[in-house]
Amino acid sequence: MKRLMLVTALLVAGVAGTQGVSAQEKVDLDMTGRIRAEAFNRSQVMATLNHLTDEIGPRLTNSPSMAEANRWTRSKFSEWGLSNVHDEAVDDIGRGWSFNDAGVEMLSPRVMPLHALPKAWTPGTTGAVEGEAIYAKLQNKGDLEKWKGKLKGKVLFTDELRPYKPNEKSDFSRHDHDSLEELLSYPLPTERTRDASMLAQYLERMKFGPELNQFLIDEGVVATMSISSWNDGIVRVMGGGSRKAGESVGVPALVMMAEHYNTVMRALDRKETVKLRVNVDARFLDDANRPGYNTIAEIPGTGPNKNEVVMLGAHMDSWHTGSGANDNGAGVAVMMEAVRILKAVGARPNRTIRVALWTGEEQGLIGSQAYVAKHFAAYPEPTDPAQKALPAAFRTNKGKLVKTGDYEKITAYFNLDNGSGKIRGIYAQENLAIAPIFEDWLKPWNDVGATIVTQRNTGSTDHVSFDRVGIPGFQFVQDQLDYFSHVHHTHLDVQDHAVADDLKQASAIVASFVYNAAQRPSKLPRKMLVED
Repeated sequence: MKRLMLVTALLVAGVAGTQGVSAQEKVDLDMTGRIRAEAFNRSQVMATLNHLTDEIGPRLTNSPSMAEANRWTRSKFSEWGLSNVHDEAVDDIGRGWSFNDAGVEMLSPRVMPLHALPKAWTPGTTGAVEGEAIYAKLQNKGDLEKWKGKLKGKVLFTDELRPYKPNEKSDFSRHDHDSLEELLSYPLPTERTRDASMLAQYLERMKFGPELNQFLIDEGVVATMSISSWNDGIVRVMGGGSRKAGESVGVPALVMMAEHYNTVMRALDRKETVKLRVNVDARFLDDANRPGYNTIAEIPGTGPNKNEVVMLGAHMDSWHTGSGANDNGAGVAVMMEAVRILKAVGARPNRTIRVALWTGEEQGLIGSQAYVAKHFAAYPEPTDPAQKALPAAFRTNKGKLVKTGDYEKITAYFNLDNGSGKIRGIYAQENLAIAPIFEDWLKPWNDVGATIVTQRNTGSTDHVSFDRVGIPGFQFVQDQLDYFSHVHHTHLDVQDHAVADDLKQASAIVASFVYNAAQRPSKLPRKMLVED
């Protein structure tokens, strides 16, 4: 009974302590007011976004424009008076690749321009080439045997015709009371198991890719065409071929807008001969794996905790067919603007504030993972070849976390990567102790729409690199706008789809969160890290 009473008392004390932290959480309203004034009245966020996207353009990992973005952002950080401005190499990130132009025409049974764009890391055509369109599904070795000797001079359409389905909801949306309330509810997680057959299928696909690429070359295929995963003339296109030096890159591979793709497929269904002309100006920059670069800068701490760090960041790499304005030029512009604001208002933070602009996020969080592993913590590489072949998220036995001496010096990382929509709150990533703190930090921003702290996890971007090793890493809740209907990984990811007032609001909130984290007497609470 005494043991039960002691445990109960400790639990009550813990709850009271948490409530006490919330009640005593201090927000410097004078600094908050200065941040608001600078962000809303003297913003440079759109000027930053304009240069990054309209002038530099899309920033594919290891492309010349990504290198220019690294150079230009370093120059801006230095101009604004930040310290320790530098690029940090991320080794063996793959081959460089660039793309200038692409054109596809139907020559028969009638003349028609077709809208298609190349997949990254696939070869160009070395001038215009012509071939007959044919539908061929190539998903396994059996399919390769079936089509062997039958594909020379063909343009392969590799997906089935997809019937058009009109949109039933608005293409543009903002959170309302109901959708924010829904985000506040926490769906209980279902039991997740690593199905052996699923992992086996994944490994088989990874093995089959290079074999397919070489088969297409050996068979003399002119090019391949895939159907865009979105309708309404939107070409959603990412990577193909191979970034890895020494692997076969296959033949020119393009993604075609769904309505044009279906036009060709209907002609093939009618047994008509469809002839196409394809011209792709794309090239690999060299035949060696090259390092990529994260761009780093700091506002040095000036207080007793100046050796501790608060980080903010966004990925600077993008896909290649738009200008990477919303994915993730918007996030980069906001994070740059946040540190510019703090310098402009004369902030002298207790802890050091460090901003990072990542490379290789679109290829699997490569830049942020490498940075976290070097500076803070990493799980050991598995010795089992089967586990080593899997992405880190799929591995069933991570081992014991190996921490560096700086692991305890970082208090939090804040990320932005869901387009240009305004911030409506923050994902707490199941960190219950941090919720009342963030709620207090949001109060000065309730009047501009930022109100909620949700316990939900959100993933697929760079805060995950921090969160998975036990460092508090957070992504903000944003209005979707048309991010997931027109923009995400498409050729429409351009500046026209960014909303200036939303980016001003987001810049101010990020600046305030980072400043609050830097000024807190103690570091932010961490979740319990469960290790294998």
